[in-house]
Amino acid sequence: MPSTTINPTRMELTRLKGRLKTAQRGHKLLKDKRDELMKQFMDVVRENRALRKRVEEGLMRAHASFTVASALMSPEMLEQSLLYPKQSVELEMTFQNVMSVDVPRYQFKTKSQDPGEVYPYGFAQTSGELDDAVDALSRVFQDMLKLAEIEKTSQLLAQEIEKTRRRVNALEYVKIPQMEESIRYISMKLDENERSNTIRLMKVKELVLKEAIEDRRAEDARAARTFGSAGG
Repeated sequence: MPSTTINPTRMELTRLKGRLKTAQRGHKLLKDKRDELMKQFMDVVRENRALRKRVEEGLMRAHASFTVASALMSPEMLEQSLLYPKQSVELEMTFQNVMSVDVPRYQFKTKSQDPGEVYPYGFAQTSGELDDAVDALSRVFQDMLKLAEIEKTSQLLAQEIEKTRRRVNALEYVKIPQMEESIRYISMKLDENERSNTIRLMKVKELVLKEAIEDRRAEDARAARTFGSAGG
């Protein structure tokens, strides 16, 4: 018995069958989308793991060089060396559609293409370890930007997977079973009505036939009496 009130008519049955067919097709498409999203997500997770390892190694190298430079240079000289950077960076963000999910794509470009512009100081009074630290940071910057892009992508894909999973489950365990139950209920009611109509017609036919037989008997009886009177 369906939980909601349903008008058991053939029009309603046709409408529900159409909705059921649409829901089943949508369920299949959503399952395919969920599976493809999971595949994309796992690829992103693997890339994220490798990229994070590379970024952590680059930051460790930069930190180690900077620690040595801090030990060799005075704090005032170190601060003065890094106070006025020469190079500037412009960051651009675009979006790419991945399975109906808009994921960010980051791109950056430096003001100058001269690799020496990354060092904002002269080399006479600074240590080589500071050069190594700045060089390591400049090299790891691209990977850090890519890592931010990948992690945001994985977050958005995970949200879309969860949303798609809820829709698949709602169709599979709630909507489609409800429609199937309603279709069975209407079909059963229509079959009952058809049987009732058939029985009713049979009874009407039986009554009509019975009346016809009685009328025929009455007519025969009248004819017999009439013939008897005429013979007497």
